[in-house]
Amino acid sequence: MANVGFVGLGIMGHPMAGHLIDAGHTLYLYDIKPVPAELTGKGGVACANATEVAKNADIIITMVPDTPHVGAALFGEGGIAAGLTPGKIVVDMSSIAPVETKEYARKINELGCDYLDAPVSGGEVGAKAASLTIMVGGPEAAFETVKPLFEKMGKNITLVGGNGDGQTTKVANQIIVALNILAVSEALLFASKAGADPAKVRQALMGGFANSRILEVHGERIVKRTFAPGFRIELHQKDLNLALNGARQLQMALPATAVAQQLFSAVAAQGGAALDHSALVKALELLAGHTVAPDA
Repeated sequence: MANVGFVGLGIMGHPMAGHLIDAGHTLYLYDIKPVPAELTGKGGVACANATEVAKNADIIITMVPDTPHVGAALFGEGGIAAGLTPGKIVVDMSSIAPVETKEYARKINELGCDYLDAPVSGGEVGAKAASLTIMVGGPEAAFETVKPLFEKMGKNITLVGGNGDGQTTKVANQIIVALNILAVSEALLFASKAGADPAKVRQALMGGFANSRILEVHGERIVKRTFAPGFRIELHQKDLNLALNGARQLQMALPATAVAQQLFSAVAAQGGAALDHSALVKALELLAGHTVAPDA
């Protein structure tokens, strides 16, 4: 069993850390909010700051909202870097910018430690079910050391390449998810305004080539008007910003991604930033003067 540090115990980190405790690992925990009593009740050790976490753990995991938060957790006052000694492994499971990820990895490597970027897909549902997809960038030896921990939190675990490649893969994932939500939203809105029952249309489409996980999960959300967040629009906006900024740096166009981002922005402007990203449909409904189904 490993001594594991976990920094960031929010909607994703809380259940992920819980799975590691349940597997018998010793967890050293820190969050800017009080550490959940459920985790300490199961044997997790609450720490005063991330430095204390790093001093006690051999593998330190971060799971925080955005690039600046990772930087602060690693290198800020009371941060992880101050508690590292050579031979430890830092694993960032947040979804952040690939360019900054490479810089963070370089700084951690200079301290004699390995760094893995290991963002996830699957949302709160996947975190609770330990069924996350985990996309990893970094050295293979460090990946093999940490893989048993990944296997307690996820199912589809892939070493994609070097540092930054895990984050690049996550950005690609978020492009695909956003455009699938847009496609499902347009299709169900079209069917509904044409007079068809969107629930039955969705059911029919799930038996054919148009079927997808998005149609299954988010199509149901759209029809049933259940927009309480699994993954918030504001977080998907952050991820698409990474895609669009990266595309500018690469001197390429992502036109469909830009459209999806503008639709997310339209929903956010109407107060929907904290809604589930399936609520993108609300922007299209406004344009159509029609809702897929009555609001609950």
